[in-house]
Amino acid sequence: MLNILWRNIKWRFQNPVSIAITILQPLIWLVLYSAVAGQAMKNMGIGNYVAFILPGIIVLVTLAACCSGGMINFIMKSNGSFYRILIAPVSRSSIVLGQMLEAILVSFLEVAILCAVSLFFSVTVASGIAGVVLMILLIFMTAFFVSGLTYSISLFLPNEIIYETIMNAIILPVFFLSSALFPFESLSGGLKIALMLNPFTHIINALRRLIFGETILFWDVLPVIALFAVMCCGSFALAMWRLKKEITH
Repeated sequence: MLNILWRNIKWRFQNPVSIAITILQPLIWLVLYSAVAGQAMKNMGIGNYVAFILPGIIVLVTLAACCSGGMINFIMKSNGSFYRILIAPVSRSSIVLGQMLEAILVSFLEVAILCAVSLFFSVTVASGIAGVVLMILLIFMTAFFVSGLTYSISLFLPNEIIYETIMNAIILPVFFLSSALFPFESLSGGLKIALMLNPFTHIINALRRLIFGETILFWDVLPVIALFAVMCCGSFALAMWRLKKEITH
């Protein structure tokens, strides 16, 4: 697992543009969109709009980083290393986890950059060290789920062009159909139901409560952790099943 992880990390840092591209758009959202929409949001009672949208941008960064991790499968297939790894004496779980962990590490690197930039906008975590630890756990679970899902999708599809097209068609609707940019409490009807069915809405809301709330309400956070624990298990099982199908082919 560690060998595969290290191999993927070396590829990533040999191609730093893959990191730069996935972090550039969220930084633009964080800085420019908050500057444009911040004034309007103040009228809705949101004082620090950068702090408000930071959880949503964190989720966007995680989605983008994990989706770019799926591209590694196509690169490995094109140079033949994917099939060499399959016949090597390596457990299938190590192959999957090695690639997933690389996407998770890149996600945390980019989230750290975002959080560093947000400090210049007076963003702090009101819930303290315990809140930061819970935020790290929530971000890890988000990245684990998405990396497992994108790994599986990359094995279903024939080439990277179709993969990238599908991922782009998924990421933005999932992002906009969440509470990333505006308070979902102000919505009603079918749109609010759609937002509540989006699991990333609950991650964003939990992260937001940890940033703004001085007291940690565990009954708000624990159901989200339980939900994503189930989703993480499901995405990992799907990735394992799809890799085994790849071997039988």
